[in-house]
Amino acid sequence: MSDTTLSTYELTGTRISPKRMEVDTGDATFVIGKDVNPVEYFLGSILGCLNSTTTMVARDMGIDIDELEVTVEGGVNYARYRGEESDDRPGLQGVEVTMSVDAAADEEELEALLAAVEERCPVTDNVENETGIDVSLDVQ
Repeated sequence: MSDTTLSTYELTGTRISPKRMEVDTGDATFVIGKDVNPVEYFLGSILGCLNSTTTMVARDMGIDIDELEVTVEGGVNYARYRGEESDDRPGLQGVEVTMSVDAAADEEELEALLAAVEERCPVTDNVENETGIDVSLDVQ
């Protein structure tokens, strides 16, 4: 049985300057470019979602997490972004994630935890699987 109920998100960004944009989620606002750049926000989204998904999965499995540290690493060749010729895509060329968990669980339980997290994390799913995007222009 499939649950077809979607949680829909609509965010609006307003340019503050060439490197800063205020984003309104409807519930909160934040500024991209103030503390970190857009790629760092994207990678931070992976970290945040892995944290919440791991916490939820561990709860479901009856595992108490004492500590969780997640490291994400990805490389971008900014040549195309700058309008230069490059064989590389303009985005991240790959993403590596390392999770360090201190929990009252054995290795088999932790492997099951990781497998469930990989299956259930919405943000990493969007990185691993192509999600269509339609960009249009509304001329003012």
